[in-house]
Amino acid sequence: MTPSDADYQRAVDLLIAGELVAIPTETVYGLGADAANPAAVVKIFAAKGRPADHPLIVHLAGHDAVDHWAEQVPAVAWELMETFWPGPLTLILKKQAWVPDAVTGGQDTVGLRVPGHPVALELLRRFARVKGEHAGIAAPSANRFGRISPTTAAHVAEELGDVVPLILDGGPCKVGIESTIIDCSRGEPVVLRPGHISPAHLEAVLGRQPQIETSQGAPRVSGSLEAHYAPSTPLRIVAGERLLDFINAQRHRGGQCAVISANQPPQAGMPHAWRLMPADPVGYAHDLYAALRDMDHAGVDLIVVEALPQGQEWAAVADRLRRAAAGAGQG
Repeated sequence: MTPSDADYQRAVDLLIAGELVAIPTETVYGLGADAANPAAVVKIFAAKGRPADHPLIVHLAGHDAVDHWAEQVPAVAWELMETFWPGPLTLILKKQAWVPDAVTGGQDTVGLRVPGHPVALELLRRFARVKGEHAGIAAPSANRFGRISPTTAAHVAEELGDVVPLILDGGPCKVGIESTIIDCSRGEPVVLRPGHISPAHLEAVLGRQPQIETSQGAPRVSGSLEAHYAPSTPLRIVAGERLLDFINAQRHRGGQCAVISANQPPQAGMPHAWRLMPADPVGYAHDLYAALRDMDHAGVDLIVVEALPQGQEWAAVADRLRRAAAGAGQG
């Protein structure tokens, strides 16, 4: 799916006018506004119902714009950029004084990334040609706050269609979960949110296992709330060896459930719906949000997710599922 020149031009015109545009990235679809325009950024928070102290990630067309947005950029941050940009990596850096508080949530840091999606990059380049070479687009996920992130243009329309003037359709997102976030603002790089870029990938660049922290002392970052990425239907994570007993108990109580699992469904006593997932963490991540969204529409009382395998390679998916379970059923 490739937008036309007219689509791109309309998107740039809307951004320049301080309006919102939904854009595809390789991770999830984002709800974008001119990151240098505080009044435009405020519209993102209003559309999503997002608390104003939650920082946004600024998307850039390339490395050259980093020094415009961040100061005291350490050498290790440049190494990570060289290796992983364009791609699903967000770096937290000390912000330049001019960067709007609306973008940073009032913090002294800013999250930056160069997305690895041709449509997002083309829009960023065209926007920068009009607005200035260092222009950036602030873009959290294009969904209502706390809910399931969208991985297709149709998901965005379902969530926010009436408040977004334009949705650029770039097809399904390739990665399917949000970017890895690394804090480079306090010395040693620290992973604040796991993602597609795994600890093993990072170790290859850093020469050591990165520290992982989601607690005190770290800057607030996107997607770090305990309850997030959540369906409206209650969700339970159940160990594989208990799964069939759990499903049968639900059925005996008269409840309907939908199951998300990397294993084949039982031949007898099928639940209301069964979503068979890829058995590898990359494929599972790609399909996760679409599966949660489908099961949320299945008309069931409970979504049951079979517990994931142990291991670092599953950390990002496990993080999203844990937060989804914590927030599920609150919509």
